Amino acid sequence: MGNPMVMSAMCTCSFGMTPAPLMVSSNQTVTMCKMMAATIMDNKFPTFGMCTSLANPTVAAATAAAMGVLTPMPCIPLTVAPWVPGCPTVMVNKKPLLNNTSKLICGYGGIIQPMMTPAMQVKTP
Repeated sequence: MGNPMVMSAMCTCSFGMTPAPLMVSSNQTVTMCKMMAATIMDNKFPTFGMCTSLANPTVAAATAAAMGVLTPMPCIPLTVAPWVPGCPTVMVNKKPLLNNTSKLICGYGGIIQPMMTPAMQVKTP
């Protein structure tokens, strides 16, 4: 198993320009290394800075207005699905634990993945 993800773990998006911290909202009781443990349902992020995906309507409109020159616009992540695959052998409040090998798809086509997690590795048999 990879490293568990916890509150404030840093993640990146393939179309974003800056990393963003993971916000844990699916769990308020289980901690790892004195930080809230994340589950596959923790898929909310504040922003990844500027978005460069042409699937994002604001980026597409700004790019069209700039005569086809890619014009990044502010990122507002569109994440509705859970992370995959997570860690199905470790449950946190009846949801699989999120680990650093998981990926999350943004509705605009970006791949969100962990960059750094402050939690230590947990070994399971």
